[in-house]
Amino acid sequence: MTQISVLVADDSAFMRKVVSDLIAADPEIIVVGTARNGSDCIQKARSMRPDVITLDVEMPVMDGLAALPILATELGIPVVMLSSLTQAGADVTIRALSLGAVDFVPKPSGAISLDISAVRDELVGKIKAAAAVSAGRVRALAKDVRTPAPMPAVSRAAPGMAGARKVVVIGTSTGGPRALTQVVPWLPPNLPAGVLIVQHMPAGFTRSLAERLNGISRIRVAEAEGGEAIREGEALIAAGGRHMLVMPDGALALDDSPPMHGVRPAVDVTMNSAVDLFGRRMVGVIMTGMGSDGADAMARVKRAGGKTIAEHESTCVVYGMPRSVVERGAADKVVPLPRIADEIVNAVLSV
Repeated sequence: MTQISVLVADDSAFMRKVVSDLIAADPEIIVVGTARNGSDCIQKARSMRPDVITLDVEMPVMDGLAALPILATELGIPVVMLSSLTQAGADVTIRALSLGAVDFVPKPSGAISLDISAVRDELVGKIKAAAAVSAGRVRALAKDVRTPAPMPAVSRAAPGMAGARKVVVIGTSTGGPRALTQVVPWLPPNLPAGVLIVQHMPAGFTRSLAERLNGISRIRVAEAEGGEAIREGEALIAAGGRHMLVMPDGALALDDSPPMHGVRPAVDVTMNSAVDLFGRRMVGVIMTGMGSDGADAMARVKRAGGKTIAEHESTCVVYGMPRSVVERGAADKVVPLPRIADEIVNAVLSV
């Protein structure tokens, strides 16, 4: 068995040891070195060529954000960020994902008393997923994303007062934040449907994602708070760590029931509740991500007469969720990321 080699970068000697010990306990992973800052990380990555790097954000000399483009673009090494559970940490994490990080794991705050073992399984799982991402795909993640110029606030269409007659539900996971920046900004402000987005993320990070998307999009984007109506010209993102459901009256509700497929929010929860209300008047979209979340609901959308779109393997960071949809025969269209926005518009107009 070939082990996954990992370089651990963190300015805290304590964190370097704890993270190293936790991930090295997995027989499929070997820690080949540690680095105390971004500059040290780049130097060691060039000589060691690890399969994956775990990278802290706040470090002296050179921080994680400064090191990330070099690690991704020059070396093509997949990076998993260790992110602090603060609003500033969330903002930086979303920025890191746009600069080429494959994924992130929230790092518990605190000093020696912190319980980082709580994130062990998630970190190990994401390291293994990152190791499967090719150097070419990593370099593609680090490239600038072309987005439309933001529209002035006065010309951006206001969400309709009445509830939307149609809905688009987009589900994604690993690689999703960056993928969303290649889809949501290209949706027209007069799209005759509301948009619901489920991105696998923990609590505290989806607001930053919503704010980033809102700043570059022609439709309004916000984090769901519960109680909102689904409106045309608006996209609502499921709050991290909570399921988002469409209620029989068309309002959204946030739910703390157990995770599904090991995740919360889960795409299946939101999309299934949307099918119950919208039936054939909906479009389901599944993009890059691990696992099979969304496949069951996409099959229901298709059976109900709605339209379904899956991202093509060629542009996925992780071809897991879309693969599950395709293998079930639940995808009407399978297209690369740059074509998804156009396909959404076409699908909305046909349902």
